[in-house]
Amino acid sequence: MASGYPEGFLWGAATAAHQVEGNNVNSDTWAEENAKGSPYAERSGDAIDHYRLYREDIALLARLGLKAYRFSIEWARIEPEAGHYSRSAIEHYRDVLIACREHGLTPVVTLHHFTSPRWLMRFGGWSDPATADRFAAYCETVVRELGDLIPYALTMNEVDLPVMLRDLFASIGQTPPVGIAAESWTAPEWREEAARLCGTTADKYRPFLTASDEASIAVVKDAHVKARAAMKRIRPDIQVGLTLALPDVQALPGGEERAENVWNGYFRQYLDVISGDDFLGLQNYTREVYGPDGAAIPEAGAELTQMGYEYDPEALGRVVRQVARDLSIPIVVTEHGVATDDDTRRVEFIRRGLEGLQGCLADGIDVRGYFYWSAFDNFEWNFGYSKTFGIVAVDRSTQERTAKESGRYLGEIARNNGLGRP
Repeated sequence: MASGYPEGFLWGAATAAHQVEGNNVNSDTWAEENAKGSPYAERSGDAIDHYRLYREDIALLARLGLKAYRFSIEWARIEPEAGHYSRSAIEHYRDVLIACREHGLTPVVTLHHFTSPRWLMRFGGWSDPATADRFAAYCETVVRELGDLIPYALTMNEVDLPVMLRDLFASIGQTPPVGIAAESWTAPEWREEAARLCGTTADKYRPFLTASDEASIAVVKDAHVKARAAMKRIRPDIQVGLTLALPDVQALPGGEERAENVWNGYFRQYLDVISGDDFLGLQNYTREVYGPDGAAIPEAGAELTQMGYEYDPEALGRVVRQVARDLSIPIVVTEHGVATDDDTRRVEFIRRGLEGLQGCLADGIDVRGYFYWSAFDNFEWNFGYSKTFGIVAVDRSTQERTAKESGRYLGEIARNNGLGRP
């Protein structure tokens, strides 16, 4: 491990189906985008047409030098109606996995990346305890069909993000969506319309990103545990985990208790389920600082990203160390990235983040991989296409891909299994 990284370290980049594939028409998020009065800046539409261009995209990542690709399989495509599984969609994802194998990329598959089938909302979405069994059945189907091609499976992406969103809305004094606020809160017109497009009413409409109350968190946890068991029954050798969004939570004088409570909400409340996993997918972009009155704004003059986050690549190493104090299973960094139109800052972000990660490895922390977010400039949810995270640029008028210097830099690191030129 002369380079500081172990043999077989997973060097890759990540995407999410809804953000890159396009035309995910059977999902709840598609309904939200197309509802009257939607807060989404623009619709995903064709996205970057990855559903059609996946083979070219995978070949491009391999040419850059990457060794792994994290992507999601879309539940709404696999199971467009409850109990009905699409053979066409299954075969599509089979070929995605085969393409990874042909180009020497280890696939890391996420089974749920925020979006759910529209039909799930008719049952109450992530507020319905039966969702856990429905999700497990979907995961079982995927692994029965495709499990021989999937070495690593993540059940769900950022199961703690609903808690982060709830706290964010509370901190800025806004009324958050139904399921995040008090039960008496009435959904706005756009959410009522989104519910209608899913064939239900606002009181039953509970998308994944609103699963922040005690009952729905319990549903999410149960779904993970049941899905993990279902996949393991079929493929005992498959490595299963989930991902958490984990900023480096820091405290100013007087803010220690508040910071501790935040960390408990983001991380420790999920220890009871992730401690039984094969690995944790850790995702970090920045830090959060808390004082006695709540979250502190970045200091004047601090460098901010397009997302308004503080530019802090060293947060990655700090949060890996924080997690390792409470968790003994291996860690895979499944997302670490920066939204910027200055690619030199992206190169610097990767370099400094990996220097910190190398220090963690030197101190004996078991880290198995690093995935940059994201592989391509893509649809960034309610922000539309205005935020550029990718190591590959995309001209959406032609769908032409252009590798950035950051992509070549990360590829060189992957080929060398260690930090390359700055």
